[in-house]
Amino acid sequence: MDNIFDRVQEAKQFIIQQNGYTCKQAIVLGTGLGNLAEQIVVEHSIPYAVIPHFPTSTVESHLGKLLFGKLDGVPVIVLAGRFHYYEGYSMRALTFPIRVLKSLDVDVIYMSNVSGSVNPNFQPGSLVLVRDHINTHPENPLRGINDERLGPRFPDMLQTYDKALRDSAIKIAKQSDIQLYEGVYLSLQGPNLETPAEYHYYHTIGADLIGMSTVPEVIVARHAGIRVCVISVVSNLCYPISAITETTIDEVIAIANLAEPKLTTLIRGLVTAQHD
Repeated sequence: MDNIFDRVQEAKQFIIQQNGYTCKQAIVLGTGLGNLAEQIVVEHSIPYAVIPHFPTSTVESHLGKLLFGKLDGVPVIVLAGRFHYYEGYSMRALTFPIRVLKSLDVDVIYMSNVSGSVNPNFQPGSLVLVRDHINTHPENPLRGINDERLGPRFPDMLQTYDKALRDSAIKIAKQSDIQLYEGVYLSLQGPNLETPAEYHYYHTIGADLIGMSTVPEVIVARHAGIRVCVISVVSNLCYPISAITETTIDEVIAIANLAEPKLTTLIRGLVTAQHD
């Protein structure tokens, strides 16, 4: 895969030299959810821009740093900001950080994102546990020569969204009196939002949520043997068509900020449960 293994090792060595360290759990923070990083007792912070071969985030709401610290006393690594296909990166480039996390011994990743809902039961502010996905991206991060040191040529996607982690999230939600739905996330290349006809189509083919991220990272995590749990914050209602309104990024971030305390409770519970 174009010497990606060597590039990963170079990034890992630099991170360790900068006082980064290995641990088992990582968190990927998406749009409007960067404040969750404030719950981390940060021990080391490394800007993406200085890490060899790392892409640089162009999304204003993303911090763009790799954080090492503790959440409720549990060691975690945090990608405070992710990368998107619409930013102009190749799939291999935007998923490179997931490869680096694997090299740092991470075997569980919690991902967050915001999404539009094409399920009329999922209102803005709802939290949805992703149980499956539909990939519509025109490029696959695993395309090309496969390096067996990174993962198998044809990774199976049946158990992509780890059931034990989902069961744990549901249990934590019930204990915390948090409404947590389950649904199917459909990933698009963006950056434009969708037309009413497209919203109707995505609803028809079985999607509950639509967004512009996550699935490429999940595919690479699965390829690398990392267990994944994804929780999405619904930012706007996209179905039925009569309910659609124009949406701005400021509105999306505002909804995400309102839902963030509940999301933080779930992530903290999951991290603690996996550490016990």
